Amino acid sequence: MKRILVPTDFSTRAENALKVAAQIARKNNCEIHLLHMLEIPSQMNDAITGGTAIPEIMLFLQKAKETMQYIKEKNYLEGLRTIDSIQLEKASHGILSFIDKEDIDLIVMGANGISGFEEFILGSTTEKVVRLSPIPVIIIKEEIDNFNPGNIVFASDFSEEIKKPFQKILDFANSFDAKLNLVTICTPNSFKTTAIANKIVKNFISEFEIKDFTFHIYNDLNIEKGIIHFAKDTNADLISLCTHGRTGLSHFFTGSISEDLANHAAKPLFVLKI
Repeated sequence: MKRILVPTDFSTRAENALKVAAQIARKNNCEIHLLHMLEIPSQMNDAITGGTAIPEIMLFLQKAKETMQYIKEKNYLEGLRTIDSIQLEKASHGILSFIDKEDIDLIVMGANGISGFEEFILGSTTEKVVRLSPIPVIIIKEEIDNFNPGNIVFASDFSEEIKKPFQKILDFANSFDAKLNLVTICTPNSFKTTAIANKIVKNFISEFEIKDFTFHIYNDLNIEKGIIHFAKDTNADLISLCTHGRTGLSHFFTGSISEDLANHAAKPLFVLKI
């Protein structure tokens, strides 16, 4: 991991993400790319052809540059290589194109807190990036002064298609010397016997070298409650999981599962596309 992207709209939640990215960068000797997408209002965009909106756009650009410089001078970025970019483009599209252009390895994004996280599910920039990003995305909901995820939950069904993204989770966990708590959630609608669940996971992990891990079968009324309760019971620092990238977090999150987990899980999320 060499390059971390932090999209910013200059909000508090974006700064929370940047603080975490700075800690990850120090741990892994990475550079940080700060990206601000300057989305032009449609009425102003219509006026660009005639040149009437050019002064306004230049003003917005200048303010964005000044704010970027102010952010780069923050104490928590001292000593880190931080590269800033400002683009006139729709946020989600611009972020995704930037990933490929700059060979980014990880995205760290801010999101609203627990009560306001519905925006993430309803089609916000964060949701779109998570759904379409080919690289891991860490979602930070609250300020974290000391991001040291020594205890990571990975919730999965441990199917064959999970193996490729799991290696990225394992690499991230190893960079922090973290313990991995592997868990499969059993519900009344997705029940597995202990013997079957153990066999699935045993076959799954046989292909990996995992330094420190445990495996759990956790019973709950539904998957999202199981993940939240298990993360709380194990005092997890981070919840990691995979998505098919269809309509949000569709691999685990169907129907109300996505909304409930997003709104009630206070932990940071580490999400990878299958």
